[in-house]
Amino acid sequence: MSNLSEVVVVTGAGGFIGSHLVGALVRQGKKVRAMVRYASHGGIGNLAWNDPTLLREVEIIRGDIRDTEFVRCLIKNAEVVYHLAAAISIPYSYTNPREFTEVNINGTLNILAAAKDSQCLRRVVITSTSEVFGTAQSVPMDEKHPLRPQSPYAATKVGADQLSKSFWHSFDVPVIIIRPFNTFGPRQSPRAVIPTIILQALSGNSIRLGQIDSTRDFLYVDDTVRGFLACGNAAAEMNGEEFNFGTGVETTIHGVRDEILKLMSQYTETYVEQRRLRPVSSEVMRLLCDPHKAHQLLSWFPETSLTEGLQRTVSWFTENQSSFTQENNLI
Repeated sequence: MSNLSEVVVVTGAGGFIGSHLVGALVRQGKKVRAMVRYASHGGIGNLAWNDPTLLREVEIIRGDIRDTEFVRCLIKNAEVVYHLAAAISIPYSYTNPREFTEVNINGTLNILAAAKDSQCLRRVVITSTSEVFGTAQSVPMDEKHPLRPQSPYAATKVGADQLSKSFWHSFDVPVIIIRPFNTFGPRQSPRAVIPTIILQALSGNSIRLGQIDSTRDFLYVDDTVRGFLACGNAAAEMNGEEFNFGTGVETTIHGVRDEILKLMSQYTETYVEQRRLRPVSSEVMRLLCDPHKAHQLLSWFPETSLTEGLQRTVSWFTENQSSFTQENNLI
């Protein structure tokens, strides 16, 4: 069982999922140390969307996951670390693979090395991604599905996963690898496909996308957060395990577009833009989760339907539309 007074660290706390996770942990009464990447403007990213009263309960630490000594200080006296800090933009990974290697692999190594020397840490939750599998070789995709990274981003996440497993086998570092499929919801980057569709529709312009025939297993962010909490609180017997989190239902990109436009009572022309397409052999065409292991061992089940999650997401982006600009004209 978890201890309400324990110190928990969330790296990547300023990100989409991380900011939601911080809120959930504070509401559970945890002492949360939230790491955000240092920037001269002093921003805290998506954490700022949380209630100010909630944020007063959070210790916000600014730094860089690539800094070994910073990481050692960050996790000092922590009992659980949720490691979400990562470089995540797949298009950006094509042009800057070295940065992705340094952040995703070396950053994870720093967490694991510091955890190895910790005397009080009982769990490190390492965040993976369904992108490590590449296009489905068989469906649904369970934890034993072959790893076939098709982008530099995915390759670095495979590297981080394998490092984590090696530290479990070699040094008994108590890791669990969480592998959410395609999480969506309020606060997600406007460059992700669902916010892109919503914001373009709100602008009244035509919708411009990349590959629209690929399928994804879309998981609402609240369900993803519950997956993180389940991994953080799991019994010691779960150390060293990997868990896929998804709904077990796949939806095409054009299908999710249609559902969003229906919820918004709109009809908007859609165009495929070449610049939004991945290189042909790098495109992941199909992802469909088999979540039975999480069902059986963690008693985790998704609670939010795609339609309900999309409605919440549409409402949030509609209410906060003025906060989002057409970043580099990619929305």
